[in-house]
Amino acid sequence: MAIARGPTRPYAVNANGEFEVAARGVDVLHSPRINKGTAFTLAERQALGLIGLLPPAVLTIDQQAERAYELYSAVPNDLAKYSFLTALQDRNETLFFHLLEEHLVEMLPVVYTPTVGTAIQQYSRQYRRPRGVFLSIEHPEHVEESLRNAAAVNDGVDLLVATDAEAILGIGDWGVGGIDICNGKLAVYTAAAGIDPGRVIPVMLDVGTDNESLHADPLYLGYRNKRVRGALYQAFVDRYIQTARRLFPDALLHWEDFGAANARWILQEYRSQICTFNDDIQGTAGIVLSAILTALRVTGARLRDQRIAIFGAGTAGCGIADLICGAMVSDGLSASEAQERFWPVDRDGLLIDGMPTLRDFQRPYVRKPGDVAGWQRENDGKITLADVVRNAHPTILIGTSGQTGAFTEAIVREIARGTARPIILPLSNPTALAEAVPADVIPWSDGRALMATGSPFPPVIYNGIAYTIGQANNALIFPGLGLGTIVTRSRLISDFMFGAAANAICAMADASTLGDAILPAVSNIREISARVAIAVAEQAIREGIAREQPPNLEAAVREAMWEPHYRPIRPT
Repeated sequence: MAIARGPTRPYAVNANGEFEVAARGVDVLHSPRINKGTAFTLAERQALGLIGLLPPAVLTIDQQAERAYELYSAVPNDLAKYSFLTALQDRNETLFFHLLEEHLVEMLPVVYTPTVGTAIQQYSRQYRRPRGVFLSIEHPEHVEESLRNAAAVNDGVDLLVATDAEAILGIGDWGVGGIDICNGKLAVYTAAAGIDPGRVIPVMLDVGTDNESLHADPLYLGYRNKRVRGALYQAFVDRYIQTARRLFPDALLHWEDFGAANARWILQEYRSQICTFNDDIQGTAGIVLSAILTALRVTGARLRDQRIAIFGAGTAGCGIADLICGAMVSDGLSASEAQERFWPVDRDGLLIDGMPTLRDFQRPYVRKPGDVAGWQRENDGKITLADVVRNAHPTILIGTSGQTGAFTEAIVREIARGTARPIILPLSNPTALAEAVPADVIPWSDGRALMATGSPFPPVIYNGIAYTIGQANNALIFPGLGLGTIVTRSRLISDFMFGAAANAICAMADASTLGDAILPAVSNIREISARVAIAVAEQAIREGIAREQPPNLEAAVREAMWEPHYRPIRPT
């Protein structure tokens, strides 16, 4: 079925997947979705009014990508490389994704974390071209018009990625620049899982910023006020959700880098009503569960028998606990028994019942004062991570604190003393914020630790063995989750779907030899995403929340994966 052409739209996509192009001349070259640059054939140049507007040679997309990669390789630093790739995407979207897919391992840290964090900080100073929709709390009445305008240049809408930019990566509140975290996320969705870039919308929910450096910057492009909170904020978010739901009833809504309090209430309020998830809470949890399941396959132990210390009991830490807790229940424990397997440590120490600073989402995991009676402690103040490791004897240590070096030699040696193969997961990123680095943890544990990290690290050589360090990168899970959800038009996203995704990733990891990684390599991300999508789709169908049930699910998933090849063009 042909897609209706919007008032400013230079093309439509017909039932054969061809571009029906109404634009002519430079308007064709200025549309990144249909522009082929020097790959336009002579016939296409004649039909589209491009004769004389391009050099005479006709190149293939592979030749174009070869030249683009040579130019990219000569760029001096990662931020400049980010700018180069962004400019390419703004000029020729298909070539951008072709290049990104060919060099994904190399370019993923540039288009996504950590380099995207630097780009976000420089957004207003290096502004070039808008990409996404900007919804301002200053004008909530413009939400519907804005989303309609954004959709007018799309082939339909399957996915919206939204942020309010309060908690960008590990760098905090960066206001309107947060739109680039959505763009980075969507680039990964497409490169990893083939989500069609013509069917997505990045969304900036601009509710102000508490970053004084942005208030003082005369070139800042966002709403120049303190963050709006409370009822007005909630009403604004609800307006966005209800409008998106009405305009795009089958679309998946992805939440990214919200502050802890808002991330939680949005998810709890809407997850039973619409197809939605929060990647920082649930995506992180899914990849951590996968790493743990692979590690337990090595040790032969059961998940239900693990004792887990989490350092950093915020949104990500408690989200990890929630998913693992559910998996423990599936392994035979009651909910209360599973919750007692966790020892969460935050800025005020071990979470103890009666603490005035406890948040609602932390309460399932607080310990009773009697649980720590008689403990040997470093001092009479808060109960530290070292106290927990010394007294609770955890078998798994998870870091989501952003506290550099928090997993000290003494802590690692203590956990290794009581556990034959301790599972140690310092997840904070970027690299500078990691709770520990593999080059330390491997020797401190006498080579016995099973590790995954939030940032990429090189292999560690210890006693002649090369230890490959798996990266607990959400990119291994959220693209496939999104693809499986889109293929089945799932009404909701359940915790069981994340569990299915975690098991699919675990099945692709082979850690049978000492030194093997407990997560599959990012270099295989396209196949990982396909298998995750199949597992997620199967789970949605089992739960009865899939609107569509393709007879051949694997074929449907693979057919839905957009490929960065130039489409045929039919001038109109």
